[in-house]
Amino acid sequence: MKHRCEWAGSDALYIAYHDNEWGVPVYDDAKLFEFLVLETFQAGLSWITILKKRENFRKAFDHFDYKKIANYSDDKYNELLQNAGIIRNKLKIKATINNAKVFIQVQKEFGSFSEYIWKFVGGKPIINKWKTIDEVPATTEISDRLSKDMKKKGFKFVGSTVIYAHMQATGMVNDHTINCFRHKDLIDIRK
Repeated sequence: MKHRCEWAGSDALYIAYHDNEWGVPVYDDAKLFEFLVLETFQAGLSWITILKKRENFRKAFDHFDYKKIANYSDDKYNELLQNAGIIRNKLKIKATINNAKVFIQVQKEFGSFSEYIWKFVGGKPIINKWKTIDEVPATTEISDRLSKDMKKKGFKFVGSTVIYAHMQATGMVNDHTINCFRHKDLIDIRK
């Protein structure tokens, strides 16, 4: 039997996410934006709630196409507010549209969003060695700096906790506990 991080629990969707996505380094801008959208909506909610609605979000937000989202009209915004398949939070929907616009500006400035965000960890994952889930922080000095920089650039809903969750999800940090089979699996993954 494989040993996993405690948070993966017994839900098949959570286990699949843990085993296949969480902590895997992501350098693709489209995927980085998808996680940014999902983490934005997750603020104040459980991650499983977001995972269960992920496909609804994908359909509602044009497969997380930031170029389309940046140009959403008021009609599209109102349509999203009526969509029961997603989290209908006015501020989070507005933040997603805003963030798509800022995301494109960051791409223009740095060549890609990936180049921008990964520079905060020197271009490769930070390998942590947590023994238990209780040791895993909600924020770090790096997530504080990244959050502050993203806010300065105009991003919304990017507090340090949201950004650290994004860093964990996209493999900027390996926060699998050392007794989890994925911790070792991910150590050798490089760009």
